[in-house]
Amino acid sequence: MPDIDQTAGALPEAAKVPVGSLVFDVTTAGPPDGPPVLLLHGFPQTSWSWRHVIRALAKSGYRAIAVDQRGYSAQASPESVDEYAGHHLVKDMIGLLDALDIPAVHLVGHDWGAAVAWQIAGHYPQRVRTLSALSVPHPAAFAEALATDADQRARSAYMADFARPGHEEVLLANGAANLRALFGDGTGVDVEHVLSRVGTGPELRRALNWYSAQSLQGAARTPLTQVPTLHIWSDADWALGEYGARATERFVSGPYRFEVLRGISHWIPEHAPDATAELVMEHIERHP
Repeated sequence: MPDIDQTAGALPEAAKVPVGSLVFDVTTAGPPDGPPVLLLHGFPQTSWSWRHVIRALAKSGYRAIAVDQRGYSAQASPESVDEYAGHHLVKDMIGLLDALDIPAVHLVGHDWGAAVAWQIAGHYPQRVRTLSALSVPHPAAFAEALATDADQRARSAYMADFARPGHEEVLLANGAANLRALFGDGTGVDVEHVLSRVGTGPELRRALNWYSAQSLQGAARTPLTQVPTLHIWSDADWALGEYGARATERFVSGPYRFEVLRGISHWIPEHAPDATAELVMEHIERHP
């Protein structure tokens, strides 16, 4: 395989893709005719969180597509909390696939991006070749964990604060000390990039709207996942415990693989990009 810098189409390119009344910022890399892989980021990050994984995918001949989702793309950031309900987030990505003329895609998501990816795979299985979900379990498994597992309830206590209007100022106070603390040390997260995108109250509030708008009851009704699925969980994740990770298998009816990354934080795409890329590509190659 030639070096990425010598591969036609391998270097990342930025584009703006209209979807309805919104315009999404999209980064692509790899050959245009390569198998398409759509990467969905989580809170409070952007497509930049996938930069290392994109490079590996492109070098291996995949068409990597990473999008700044609703609330993160400047021209796709409505103010109303209701505009961040789950069905809007899912339809955004189906619309993006339509706009890019991609009938079906290998879908990869982390954190909130994984939550969206589970919903897409559940409701639109014909548009998903494979699913790779990082950190976040199947939504119904997560709902079950919150209902029955004290450890997960304690880990998720922050979500009520994040959903509360005005909490953005708490996270940004004292040089964004509380926001910075989410990432820890040595996890590879580009914190300064995060702050360049959500470093003001209005910007961060739009990202936090994801927490305000979601329904736990809706998550519990997510269909079983029929498509070939890889779930990657890391045992040093402060937000997601083992219960939901282990329970996810019961909510996948298609081929399923579960992998645990030892000693890796919640921020898997940046803390363990090589392992992430390797596992995702192995999964895709098993289910071409």
